[in-house]
Amino acid sequence: MKRAMFVALAMTLGSAVAAPFVYPAAWTAEQNTANKRGGEFRNYTISDFKSINPFTDAEAVSIPGTLEAGAGLFIQDPRNDELIPYMAEGAPVVSNGGRRFVVKIRPGMKFSDGQAITADDWITTYRIHTDDKVGSNSYDNFFLSKKPITVRKIDNSTLQFDFPQPSAKALVLMSYTPWPDHIFGAAYRSGGAEAVKRLWTLGTPANQIVSPGMWTLESYQAGERTVLKKNPYWGEWNKDSRGQALPYLDRYSYRVTTDLNAALAAYLAGQIDTFAPRNADDLAQIKRAIDGGNLKATLLPNVSPQAQSQWITFNWNKASDPDKQRLFRDVRFRRAMSHIANRQAMVQLALGGLGSENYYSVYPIFKNYISDAAPKYRYDLAQATRLLSQIGYTRKNAQGYLVNNAGKVLEFNLSTNAGNTVREQLGRIFADEAKKVGVKVNFTPIDFNNLVGQLTAKGENRPFDAILLGLSGGDNIWPFGQNTVPCGGNLHSYNNPTNGACLTPQESLMTKLYYQGDATLNVAQRRNIGAQLLKAEAELQPVIYLVGGNFHVTFNERLGGEHPRELMDAYYGARNIALTFIK
Repeated sequence: MKRAMFVALAMTLGSAVAAPFVYPAAWTAEQNTANKRGGEFRNYTISDFKSINPFTDAEAVSIPGTLEAGAGLFIQDPRNDELIPYMAEGAPVVSNGGRRFVVKIRPGMKFSDGQAITADDWITTYRIHTDDKVGSNSYDNFFLSKKPITVRKIDNSTLQFDFPQPSAKALVLMSYTPWPDHIFGAAYRSGGAEAVKRLWTLGTPANQIVSPGMWTLESYQAGERTVLKKNPYWGEWNKDSRGQALPYLDRYSYRVTTDLNAALAAYLAGQIDTFAPRNADDLAQIKRAIDGGNLKATLLPNVSPQAQSQWITFNWNKASDPDKQRLFRDVRFRRAMSHIANRQAMVQLALGGLGSENYYSVYPIFKNYISDAAPKYRYDLAQATRLLSQIGYTRKNAQGYLVNNAGKVLEFNLSTNAGNTVREQLGRIFADEAKKVGVKVNFTPIDFNNLVGQLTAKGENRPFDAILLGLSGGDNIWPFGQNTVPCGGNLHSYNNPTNGACLTPQESLMTKLYYQGDATLNVAQRRNIGAQLLKAEAELQPVIYLVGGNFHVTFNERLGGEHPRELMDAYYGARNIALTFIK
């Protein structure tokens, strides 16, 4: 942080232009000393995009998410995890017992349409995200213990954030992307939430999309390709260590592939620049192509554990089917399902042996928050059978499936997103193991956007039985999900009733521990609370965690500017795209 701030200050000398943010040279293994510019970073996605609207977007990989790259008051330095000022001009002034933060905005920043970025843009964005009629996926980030974080404009370049309690991740929560008040604010003031939700559909002309970040939209072709071009004004306040404007690239694109196998084929053919290897077979194919001279690329296996999870969640809100609702709410059933999950087979068959068994919500890479005191319900079909017998499933029908006293078969539907071949394989392994003890699992991959719609549905009769999916995101400061752990969060996937209330004492305890940990600034004490939260979560088994693959890195040799090897991991990734260039 000190180095970044020093260089940034040095850049202001002799210039009337506001100080830029200077990307430290140490963030890249290969500096672009020749100032090579232009070209396109070619990425991929296995699901077509659903929206361009940043307030209704709920996709893991999305157009709004890409537009957010290079926007936020603070960013983390991968060398030491410190949060450093980015769109903020400097460190915040903190008062009121660590609950008030006053931040000056870096002057001179502009949206991609040339209009100045001011405090009004943060205020409007805050108001829209916190309007529950909008349905923003970021809604939960503006509340602590159900009390709002408030954001106030002091003047055009100064913001005041007031937290209801101290928060270890305050700077993270303050670092949301500011969207243009002159577009979203104008619509919100005239037509409220509905007017905002009508903006920026996939049919909106690209030249009407306005971005505060590194990229803005150039074109969108449904089911085929999306191209983003660099925001011409972003480089005015983002420089490399030699004072050159960033990004070096002109474009960033997504090719839509039918599934991950098709994405791998495109990578091997040199049609895209990177790929996320899933398992040993992917690594072997890429290595053979490199060794055979058919692909010129870098391959780094097992860089780190993953910063994501794969899990199965059961729906506790099924008023239309009281039997299933009762079943899914029974902790003995969920523990039996954990015993059915053959994680060792999943690691071997789906990940080629390159991964680990997961039992908790904390990602494997955040090992400082994983405690041995939390129980693990390991693969044990005999124990699963005993637990199921305790809830009335003691005999099997002629087809070998367990039935209760009413003769009803123990069965449920399980879905995952089609095209994610790893999850499809995990689902098949789970269903096969379930059949061994007499549980009928109707496993069906479906469209990702439909799946997310089911998962995030609220109410007393939500439209699914069980979903196999994954999560990424979050941070390494307090690595429990703000929208997954506390009751009422939009990704509190197992129990999401209309009123957002907890159903069990354990959920209430987990909610309490979540906010208690977030309010604890001492790292050792926060980890201790994390251990208690992890234990409560593991005992309740609200979600069955499965496996985590290792993080492997590969990229086409035409790319330069990746992180030094010691800074690469699943949390910070293989590169900062701002420093990436075409050789």
